[in-house]
Amino acid sequence: MIRLHTLPALLIALYGAPVAAQMVCGPRAVIVMQLDLKYGETRRGSGVRGPSAIYEVWANCDTGSWSILKTTPNGWACAMAVGDNWTDRACEKGRPI
Repeated sequence: MIRLHTLPALLIALYGAPVAAQMVCGPRAVIVMQLDLKYGETRRGSGVRGPSAIYEVWANCDTGSWSILKTTPNGWACAMAVGDNWTDRACEKGRPI
């Protein structure tokens, strides 16, 4: 019989760590530099969520990679989601936003 306190460890072993545990966080300047240097992503847009966070979309029109970055007032940023096959009107027209 599986004990209740061993269930989370078993689920992680079977299905991988939760998404939150895989988030990449750090000082915004460091994260942004990595998005640029490692992935060639540029900021495509942003929005404010009250006084607690700014959300930005970073993407590379050539490779299609994209990232959603959340930055808090203290300058700490986390990549909330990443993916591929990004497109937007500016990418389709071959010009920056």
